[in-house]
Amino acid sequence: MSVNLEYYKVFYYVAQLGSITLAAEKLCISQPAVSQAVRQLEQSLDSQLFLRTSKGVKLTREGEFFSHYVKSGLDSIWLGETMLRRMKDLDTGEVRIGASDMTLQFYLLPYLEIFHDLHPGIKVMVSNGPTSETLRFLYEGKIDFGVVSTPFEARNEVISTPVKEIENVFIAGEKFNNLHGKKLDYSMLKDLPCIFLEKNTSTRTFMDRYLAEQGVELEPEFELSTSDMIVQFAMRNLGIGCVMSGFAKEELEKGNLIQLQFKEEMPKRHFSIITDSKTPVSPAGKRLLQLMTDDIS
Repeated sequence: MSVNLEYYKVFYYVAQLGSITLAAEKLCISQPAVSQAVRQLEQSLDSQLFLRTSKGVKLTREGEFFSHYVKSGLDSIWLGETMLRRMKDLDTGEVRIGASDMTLQFYLLPYLEIFHDLHPGIKVMVSNGPTSETLRFLYEGKIDFGVVSTPFEARNEVISTPVKEIENVFIAGEKFNNLHGKKLDYSMLKDLPCIFLEKNTSTRTFMDRYLAEQGVELEPEFELSTSDMIVQFAMRNLGIGCVMSGFAKEELEKGNLIQLQFKEEMPKRHFSIITDSKTPVSPAGKRLLQLMTDDIS
């Protein structure tokens, strides 16, 4: 487009107000400047857009036809400017987050509740998946940030901020009450049926690495996709389960499960917020991150 966008703006106000004088006042420019802009636009389009009358100007047939498109275009531009300002002011906009079931349930959900109360106009989209998928979405710029559990391996540009300590526990049903209260060796798990998460999860990776350091390698009888299902399988005495402690807390307190104790405690791990230094975070995303990280002691 070779025509100056300002010419269309002048045309818009002259057409709306039916007067070069009123358009000049509205735009805070001189009447000759308005007249020149109209002439330049007419010459560029090779069309007469206005008829000059004693009472001002009125649109020609060609001008009427053209004005609908100019009005639509400028209205869209001005609406876009308004929406952009509102987004920056947190009246609207969106936050895109990557999180697993575990990080969502035991860390992120309360913050989303607070954030929604503070900024009800912000749209929050959560891509729910394992750590590997969250990292991929972060690399591809599909999310503002992710919340994952350690351990994980990431590119150098990924910034990781630990936000909450967590621990893995081994649980079992009443069939295994003979193990309750004893200080066990991890090697005894070789002789028992085990229920673990799938290998693409950080919980399973962490457990496998730690047990390997203890000289123990296990092939579980059951590999499940969710920790909630591990709890259900353990309650039905199908084996020894390993989950993040939060998933088993309620059933342990009710006495429906027991927690196994070992001579060597498995180290704690963390939930971490991950961002990509190469990917800008939306204004709304920055505000949510601030809310979350302000709580770190």
